[in-house]
Amino acid sequence: MARILMCPPEHYGIEYEINPWMNTRRQADHALAQRQWNDLRDLLESLGATIELLEPLAGLPDLVFTANAGLVYGNRVILSHFRHPQRQGEEQVDAAWFERHGFQVERLGEEHYFEGAGDALFCGETLFGGYHIRTDALAQQEVGERIGHRVLPLELVDPYYYHLDTCFCPLAPTAAIWFPPAFDEYGQKVIEAEIADRIEVAESEARSFACNAVVVGTHVVTNTGCPDLHRQLKAAGFTPHETPLSEFVKAGGSAKCLTLRLDGEEAATW
Repeated sequence: MARILMCPPEHYGIEYEINPWMNTRRQADHALAQRQWNDLRDLLESLGATIELLEPLAGLPDLVFTANAGLVYGNRVILSHFRHPQRQGEEQVDAAWFERHGFQVERLGEEHYFEGAGDALFCGETLFGGYHIRTDALAQQEVGERIGHRVLPLELVDPYYYHLDTCFCPLAPTAAIWFPPAFDEYGQKVIEAEIADRIEVAESEARSFACNAVVVGTHVVTNTGCPDLHRQLKAAGFTPHETPLSEFVKAGGSAKCLTLRLDGEEAATW
């Protein structure tokens, strides 16, 4: 059974601007965000997932995006060290939750920025690591050494796709959703060489966070506005689901950003 960490959006809002999606003059509708978050949680539970909760904290509006808390590997978690000071207060909150729940918490050196499962995603036994905008390439290599897996660094080149999980979503050990223009030429070649079954999304659907999906078994949960991706998923044997997440898109996040798998992603064979 999938175990997923989420954080209620009690204190969520656009309080600063650290990516191109954010605009403090375009605030999220708090009541609507709460309903959208509840609907996502209910949908994931209906698919068989167990939802565990991180307590929200005033002054940390992006705590709701639990994917960025760290990289879970078995009973270990490599904690994130955020590039932007506005999010660094989340680190101790995340560490305390993992410690209380029996995880071995590990930290990288202060000189390395690393933003957890937002930038580190398994596809098979290989860890694909986004870098340049938020996470450092050297941090990805250190993560790989710690867990004993090959890491393939992928440079992100479009500020709208600042985390790997905004433009790449492993579905199974040999399959993934992706948006090629978010990567440099080398990164595109790496994904093409390593992943046999690729579903490419159009720019219009990438802007609806089509790649920022939650995978539970063969079920794939996305924001609304991704009809072509859903058609391709059905043809590939997956069951797509959509749920509105417009208020979180305003901060640069969607379904995947709002969740952290505590038991390993579906595409990970570790």
